Amino acid sequence: MDSGSPDRQLPVTERTRHHRLREQGSLDRDQLDAILDAGFLCHLGVTVDGNLLVVPTVYGSDGSTLYFHGSVASRSLVASPAAAVCVTVTHVDGLVLARSVFEHGVNYRSAMIFGVPRIVTDPEEKLAGLRCLTEHATPGQWDYARRPSRKELAATSLLALSLDEASVKIRTGAPDDGDSEDAQLGLWAGVLPLRATWGDLEPDPLLPPATETPAHLTKRVGTAAN
Repeated sequence: MDSGSPDRQLPVTERTRHHRLREQGSLDRDQLDAILDAGFLCHLGVTVDGNLLVVPTVYGSDGSTLYFHGSVASRSLVASPAAAVCVTVTHVDGLVLARSVFEHGVNYRSAMIFGVPRIVTDPEEKLAGLRCLTEHATPGQWDYARRPSRKELAATSLLALSLDEASVKIRTGAPDDGDSEDAQLGLWAGVLPLRATWGDLEPDPLLPPATETPAHLTKRVGTAAN
């Protein structure tokens, strides 16, 4: 896969080196950014009290740092400040249905980010990180809704993780058995695409009838969700 321009390549480390399905791997930093921009939910792999946990949480990216909620990871970092984590983001674009079950697969875009996160304690950075996270998921919501109070900021665990060490893999296209012996079986093969879109807004039942729906939400209806 194209690795992009030299000045936009991800560094290769032992944790990010592509050992399997290397043709699906990419070193293109722009593709990493695109994968992160297309989502808002990640899975955080972290060791807590000797147990490995994989926790779903929301995130936001500013292009160099990934901000995410992480009360569980915060406890782990207090106990082991140098402990590394792994954050994954995956988008499923379709099922690859081949002529044989062995050749079935998934079209997908995925990123794994490795490193030692830090707990954000500076009030200004925490506010900026929460804004990044909120705007990443729902652009326009930060300026529309009430901002966090000092008490709410103090009660919120926010972590920051550098995007310097990441692994990207992408699979697109048709099945790989079109020129194999199985092509003579006369079976249908191809891709079953998966498209996620935002549905109609569902107002809070306690919302006063005269409350106007903000434009930044109405324009999301029917648009692609990843």
